[in-house]
Amino acid sequence: MRGKGALEINRLPVSLGPDDFPYPSRRMPVIARNGVVATSSPLAAQAGLRMLLAGGNAVDAAIAAAATLTVVQPWVNGIGSDAFAIVWDGERLHGLNGSGRAPAAHAPDLFVRLGHAQVPMRGWLSVTVPGAPAAWRDLHGRFGKLAFERLFEPAVAYAEEGFALEPETAREWAAAQLRFRDQLSGPEFEGWFSTFMPEGRAAAPGEIWTMPGHARSLRLIAETKAKAFYEGELAEAMAAFAARTGGYLTEADLAAHESTWVEPIGVRYRGYDVWELPPNGQGIVALQALAMLEGLDPGQQRESSVSYHLQIEALKLAFADAYRYVADPDRANVPVAGMLAPAYVAQRRALIAEEAAEPAPGAPPRGGTVYLCAADRDGMMVSFIQSNYLGFGSGVVVPGTGISLQNRGRGFTLEPGHPNQIGPGKRPFHTIIPGFLTRDGRAVGPFGVMGAAMQPQGHVQVIANQLDYGMNPQTALDAPRWQWTGGRQVLLEREVPPDVVEGLKRRGHEVSIAANGPLVNLGFGRGQIIRRLENGAYIAGSEPRADGCAVGF
Repeated sequence: MRGKGALEINRLPVSLGPDDFPYPSRRMPVIARNGVVATSSPLAAQAGLRMLLAGGNAVDAAIAAAATLTVVQPWVNGIGSDAFAIVWDGERLHGLNGSGRAPAAHAPDLFVRLGHAQVPMRGWLSVTVPGAPAAWRDLHGRFGKLAFERLFEPAVAYAEEGFALEPETAREWAAAQLRFRDQLSGPEFEGWFSTFMPEGRAAAPGEIWTMPGHARSLRLIAETKAKAFYEGELAEAMAAFAARTGGYLTEADLAAHESTWVEPIGVRYRGYDVWELPPNGQGIVALQALAMLEGLDPGQQRESSVSYHLQIEALKLAFADAYRYVADPDRANVPVAGMLAPAYVAQRRALIAEEAAEPAPGAPPRGGTVYLCAADRDGMMVSFIQSNYLGFGSGVVVPGTGISLQNRGRGFTLEPGHPNQIGPGKRPFHTIIPGFLTRDGRAVGPFGVMGAAMQPQGHVQVIANQLDYGMNPQTALDAPRWQWTGGRQVLLEREVPPDVVEGLKRRGHEVSIAANGPLVNLGFGRGQIIRRLENGAYIAGSEPRADGCAVGF
């Protein structure tokens, strides 16, 4: 006999039968009563689950998973990352912006004097202050249950005692080796090669890898609640290495860092409320696109050129606005309310025609990444994301510490007068965005899709998959994806049906098919989703394009 809520998530039907699995080589969702953790690494997911089993809550689990991911997936995140989070405390949402700021020396004229037309992708000029350690501390300070030091035990153990390298991590590590041999030259990169290629090669799948310097840094962060990172021994090491190798990061820059608690922003879509964090992140792209789609009929077939076309065109218009207006809200007047105002959204929606168009920003009225999510038996849920950006970040690793510094400065523009122009102490346009879904004031659950500009595109697609087409979390992630890459150009995964491909071409889209397919081409993002059942249990999915998994008990 079927129990109450067995196949219903906040009144959203979820099929678990064979007809709900039209995509090959995919997996069933995880269903558990007492708690769930979903990440892009099985080791990290289990680290989070250990905290739940020890009596910790969802925030404890998220921090443990995040710290472990810096060890087991160092090509996409690290101790030198930024981080963002949305937390449902059982009654309401809280947002944390854990992004860092540009060093005080990063004035626009510095880049002009050095002859740069844009912020370099690698090296010290791309480095901003890392925000992840402070975000871990601040999340724990407000919501954590277990001792802070305990949350780092799995990560420290893997770094000290070793872990077997996961297949996708090894593949990306090897790709970085080929790129960096030619791209990285200079004393600032010596730490990357000594840390990640100590024998002159990348680690192989299944190889046991240790990171003793990384373990020591994590232990210092745990013991001092991140003070060592921003004001103590680790801060001194980072600043000294910068001074020795031509960098601009100082102890004063690190000591000045602080996280910011923010109110999430949201829009209504198909009777649900979709939530993102406000700028400097690009979550507003997903919200504006969904607001446009709310007034359109995508049809009953997910695999149709109409559904794809409407989503693509809405995203293009939303991106155009974001690239024009999104910046550090402390240093620029970002028209958040105007970009989501119903009248302005209606104007943008009216621009969506039968054929593909070139996107342009409107005039709104003024007023390389890991994603994880966790949920506990008491209903607390966390949507969390952290990233170094663009595969091993800046390429700058402080020798002996395992601290791989992000290159989030690449998110700035050097265009004079642009709200996102680089400047001392500014936060850049940020790609990493956690998402959350509620209905009627109750939590449905966290979701996210990592992958630079793919992230809001992935958010729109997995939300539409669930709310328009009734997919469960796993099939919502399994479904083939598209990616808008500029102008009328659209990249599709190979599983997209031929009639959809031809239909998009007839509408004027310049279509390309991903050569390697989704399971080995991570350009289409890597996501996790947790939803809460009416009876309090959880159903979760994890990205089939990565090494990840969802685990629960």
